[in-house]
Amino acid sequence: MTQPPRSSTAPPGPSSGNGTGAPTMPAIPPQPGAAPTGPVSGAAPAVPPPPAPPRRTAFAEGVDRVRTAATTEPGRLRVIGAVLALLVVAFGAVTAWQTSERSSAADDVLHTSQPLSSAAADIYRALAGANTAASSGFLAGGQETEESRTQYEQDIRTAAEGLVRAANSSEPGSESAQKITELNRLLPEYKGLIERARANNRQGYPLGGAYLRYANDKMQGDMLPAAEELYNSEKDRLDDDYADATPYPWVAITLGLAALGALGWAQHRTYRRTNRVLNHGLVAASGATVVVLLWLVVGHSVARAGLNDSYEHGVRSLNVLHDAQIAALKARGNENLTLVNRGAESVKVDGEFQDKFDVEFNKSMAQLAEGLDAARGLADDPSGEQPVTAATTNMDEWQVRHAEAREADNEGDYQTALNRIIGDDPEDKATGECFDAVDQSLADALKHEEREFETAASGGLDAMTGLPVGAAVLAVLGAAGAVAGIGRRLSEYR
Repeated sequence: MTQPPRSSTAPPGPSSGNGTGAPTMPAIPPQPGAAPTGPVSGAAPAVPPPPAPPRRTAFAEGVDRVRTAATTEPGRLRVIGAVLALLVVAFGAVTAWQTSERSSAADDVLHTSQPLSSAAADIYRALAGANTAASSGFLAGGQETEESRTQYEQDIRTAAEGLVRAANSSEPGSESAQKITELNRLLPEYKGLIERARANNRQGYPLGGAYLRYANDKMQGDMLPAAEELYNSEKDRLDDDYADATPYPWVAITLGLAALGALGWAQHRTYRRTNRVLNHGLVAASGATVVVLLWLVVGHSVARAGLNDSYEHGVRSLNVLHDAQIAALKARGNENLTLVNRGAESVKVDGEFQDKFDVEFNKSMAQLAEGLDAARGLADDPSGEQPVTAATTNMDEWQVRHAEAREADNEGDYQTALNRIIGDDPEDKATGECFDAVDQSLADALKHEEREFETAASGGLDAMTGLPVGAAVLAVLGAAGAVAGIGRRLSEYR
C-alpha cells in the first residue's frame, strides 16, 4: 500500500492572485438592511427617512379626548355638567358686574352728582344774590342798612365755600376745574369794585355809581356765565350717572334665560333616559338660577322706577326752581340798577331807546314766569304746588309795584320811585317785599323737592342692595348643584 508523502507543504491549489497561493475565504452574501461599506457602481442615492409628524398642542389633544369621551354616555354627562356649571357661573358673574355698576351709579346720583349740581346752583344763586344785595345797599346811600350788608357778606361767603367744595370734587384739568379757577380769580376783583363803589357812595361822589355798574358788568358778563357753565357741567354729570344707573342689564338677563333653558333641557334628558322625574342637584341649580333672575328683574325694575321718579319729580323740578330763583335774583338786581343808572345807559328796542337795566329786568321777569309755570306743572302734590302758587302771586304783585315805581321815576319823582323799590314803610308797597316773598317761596319749594328726590332715589338704591353679592353666591351654589346632579348620574356607571 502506497502512502502519500508526509510534508508540511500545502497542496497546490488555485492562485489567490497575490502570489502566495493562500486559500481564499468564501464570499458572504449581502445581508438585508446592512449599510454598504463602499461605493457601489451604478447604485441609486440613499433616500432620507420621512420627517417626524409635528407635535400636537395640548388643546388639540384635549379636544380629541373630549370628542372621544363624548361618544359614551359618561363622557356626554361630563360635558353637559361642565356646560351647565359654566353657564350658571357666567350668569352670576355678569349679574354681579352689571348690578354693581348700576348700584354705584345710583349711589353717585344720590350722594355725589346731585348734591354737586345743587352746590353749583347755590354758587350761581349766591353770586347773583351778592350782586343784588350790593345794589340794594347802594340805593340806601351812605346809610347802608345792616341787613343788606349782612346779606351781601353771607352770599359772598356762600359762593366762596361752594367753590372750595366744587374744586375738591372736580377732576384736574376738566372744564369744571377751569371755571372754578376763573371764578376764584374774579371774585376778589368783584369785591374790590364793590368796596370802591361803597367808599365813593358814602362820600357822595357820583363815581360810586360808575364803580357799581362796572362791578355789575363783571358779574353779569364774566362771573355769572362762568357759574352757569359750571352748573350746566354738573347737570350733565348728573344726567350721565342717571344714564348709567337706569338701563336694564340685558346681557345678564339673556345669560340667565340661557342657563335656565339649559338646565330644563338637561332635566328633560335625564327624565327620558331614566324615567326619574326629578334630579335633586339640577332642581337646586334651577331654583338658584330662578331666584337670581327674579331678583335681578324685579330689583332692577323697582330701582329703575325709583330713580326715574327721582328724576321726573325731583331733579327736573329742582332744575326749574333753581333757574326761577336765579331769574328772580337777576330781576331784583336789574331793578335796583335801574335807579342807580338813572338813564345813563340805554338800548334800542323796537326803534325806541329804553333804560338798559329795565329791559334786562323785563327779560328776567319773563324767565321767572316761565320757570314758575313749569314748576307748577311738575309739582305732583299740594305741598310742592303751594309754594309755587304763592311765588306766582307775589311775582304778579311785584310787576304791578315795579310799574308804579317806573312811572314815578319817569315823571322825575326819584324819591317816590326809590320808596317803591326799597322803602320799609308798608304804605310804600315796595317791590322788595314781593321779591323777598318770591325768594322765600322758591326756597320752600326747593326744600320740598329735595326731600322728594332723596326719598325716591334712596328707594331706588335700596332696591339693589345686596344684589351683586347675592347673585354671585347663588350662582356658585347653583353651579355646585348642577355638578352634583350630573355626578349622581355618573355614579350609576361605576
